[in-house]
Amino acid sequence: MIRGVNVSRALSILKFTDKRAADPIAQCLNSAIANATFKAEQQNIAIDPDDLWIRLCYVDIGPTKGRSRMRPAPQGRAYRERRHYCHITIEVTSEEKEKTEKELKIAAAMATRPMGKKLAAQAAAKAAGKDTVKNALAEKAEVKKAKAEEHETPIANEPDHLVPTPVEPTAQDMMAVADEVSEPIAEETPSEVSAEPTEQGDSEVADAKNIETQTTATLNESKPADETQQKINEDLERQ
Repeated sequence: MIRGVNVSRALSILKFTDKRAADPIAQCLNSAIANATFKAEQQNIAIDPDDLWIRLCYVDIGPTKGRSRMRPAPQGRAYRERRHYCHITIEVTSEEKEKTEKELKIAAAMATRPMGKKLAAQAAAKAAGKDTVKNALAEKAEVKKAKAEEHETPIANEPDHLVPTPVEPTAQDMMAVADEVSEPIAEETPSEVSAEPTEQGDSEVADAKNIETQTTATLNESKPADETQQKINEDLERQ
């Protein structure tokens, strides 16, 4: 049941087999796995226990010394019974399995079997996909090369590749630009025009400003105050 089977599958078969010999055979198989891993470590060989498979598995006769028993028989007689030991031999390996003649015939038949329409279409699609991937990779490589050529460092000997050095503006240049920008703005603002009246019409401009800013209500409020002040001045002159 477990010949030529993987180790993990063989242990599962023995676990679920309703036979009295399954338990000791499973113990022997575990011992064989442990021996294989220990021997591989001694020889500095990396081995995976799951990759082991059973190449040989058989049971043969063992010793019978000291295993004789007497069995009662009729008429006071006794029969001699000789109980035998048995040896369980299991050999595991990690080498590739040798294919049988049946497997070789199946592989040859599969190789010579004509490919169906669906399989042919799948193979063609895979080939086309590989070609498209190769083309895309080639295009990406060309784009990267072009970008690298554009961003190459300038060469000192060739004047075409010289890069102009930036010139920082001086304080005088900045002041000149500020004056040019501020001049038209100063001409347009009305505050500066009104702040510098001419010498001839200083009083007239001031009176005009006062008249424009004063309202009718404020003018009416100032009249009675002026009349009372005039009366006070007249009384003082009389005295």
